Amino acid sequence: MTWTGAAEAQSYGSTILEGDGVRFRALDDGDLPDLVRWWRDPEWAVLQQILVRPRPEAPIVEMFRSWSKSERSGEVGFSVVDRASGELVGHVTLFGAALPVRAATLAVMIGSEHVGRGYGTDAVRLLTEYGFREMGLNRIEIQVHAFNDRARAVYRKAGYVEEGVRREAVFHDGLFHDEVIMSALARDWPAGSSSGPRED
Repeated sequence: MTWTGAAEAQSYGSTILEGDGVRFRALDDGDLPDLVRWWRDPEWAVLQQILVRPRPEAPIVEMFRSWSKSERSGEVGFSVVDRASGELVGHVTLFGAALPVRAATLAVMIGSEHVGRGYGTDAVRLLTEYGFREMGLNRIEIQVHAFNDRARAVYRKAGYVEEGVRREAVFHDGLFHDEVIMSALARDWPAGSSSGPRED
């Protein structure tokens, strides 16, 4: 729908970074200790990183700063905070989008003490909607280790569809594991709603 005045544009602007329970904001230096701690935790790293390894703080800090620059049109990164309290609960990013295909990859990290409280689903829905409505993306994909059943359930709940498998693409504990590709398309996503895809 075409806006007919400034009030409609401002209404959109006031909600594009807010979900039901989370809000996106720019990275603050104060976020970095928690983000580094969460990234380094081997119990959680095995669920989303290629290699579980202790790394110094400085490169991890620079990684999150790089992901959060949001300088190029096809890349954004946000700190995720609880909408009511403002407490940091995670980080999200979209990267790799370029013309002509307008497809990006989504990555999300929710802090270990905040898992299981709905933040992940809300953050994925909100970032997906942002990608379609503000960045003009056509496709957003997520790559998830096949054994990460909780993450796959979150992505399905948020509206993503499993579309393929990269066989034996991940190596942990002396074994090769599959990686699942999940995606959402703009045409399946309802405009102006963070509730996920249409059911028609």
